[in-house]
Amino acid sequence: MRGAFLNPVVAACAVFLMAAPAQASEEHQSAELAELLAELRDPGQERWQRIERQISRIWSRSGSASADLLLQRGRDALRRGDSAAAIDHFSALIDHAPDFAEAYHARATAWFMAGNLGLALDDLRETLARNPDHFSALAGLGRIFEDLEFHERAREALRASNAIHPHRRDVKEALERVERHLTGTAL
Repeated sequence: MRGAFLNPVVAACAVFLMAAPAQASEEHQSAELAELLAELRDPGQERWQRIERQISRIWSRSGSASADLLLQRGRDALRRGDSAAAIDHFSALIDHAPDFAEAYHARATAWFMAGNLGLALDDLRETLARNPDHFSALAGLGRIFEDLEFHERAREALRASNAIHPHRRDVKEALERVERHLTGTAL
């Protein structure tokens, strides 16, 4: 009788001990990400490209080797210009890891390349629901809104992206174009 009681207790302790390092790692990653985002927000930051790459690497870690493989295969397909294959890989990734923000962002890029702006918008919204600091998703949202001539929405998204990452020239230029369109004057 005593052995039957101890087995669930031992199992529960083992699960806790196995989960504790993962949770500590996630907390460390979260603290590191917060620090990197704070550094990136500094308009005077000279090392912003390195910081941007570090943030991108963190956002690209799903915590699952199979999910990371699907992300890499989808990105490889995008580099080859095969948006259909990329969409298939990213869709499988989303099925496998539905809370992984980068999966939605990657698929949004593939939808955009395939010319499907509506589905790209949907995936960008999913990305931002999971990661509100995703400056690339915000910039993509601004780009699509600008293409659709929703200039107020474009300005809002581009300003949000620029507030997080004030170093991207493409975002600044898009924001200037949208501002010119909205005000009708040269900046």
